[in-house]
Amino acid sequence: MGSVSILLLMFCGFAFAALAIGLGNKLSIKRYNPEKGEAYECGMETQGTTWVQFHVGYYLFALVFLLFDVEIAFLYPWAVVFKEIGMVAFVEIVFFVLVLFLGLLYAHKKKALSWM
Repeated sequence: MGSVSILLLMFCGFAFAALAIGLGNKLSIKRYNPEKGEAYECGMETQGTTWVQFHVGYYLFALVFLLFDVEIAFLYPWAVVFKEIGMVAFVEIVFFVLVLFLGLLYAHKKKALSWM
């Protein structure tokens, strides 16, 4: 693909997104309702303030979980075709897991895995 076709594809993508957002904005019915501005808490009435600050450790824990969840998503297809790929892919996946293990050690060192 040449640079002209890539630019045309990007333009068409942005134009489609802008058209969809613009049409949705123009054709939708807008009615103000004070309940729309309230926080949704499982269908129950909100008790207390809704602007509660959570400890940053919860977000770090979630990010570490997401990291290893995505790792499994990459390891599964690799394991399915392992026999056809050969030894080069084995070395690459060992390097991949090693980098993720170093990330796990870093998170452990920074105490990102200790629950509050």
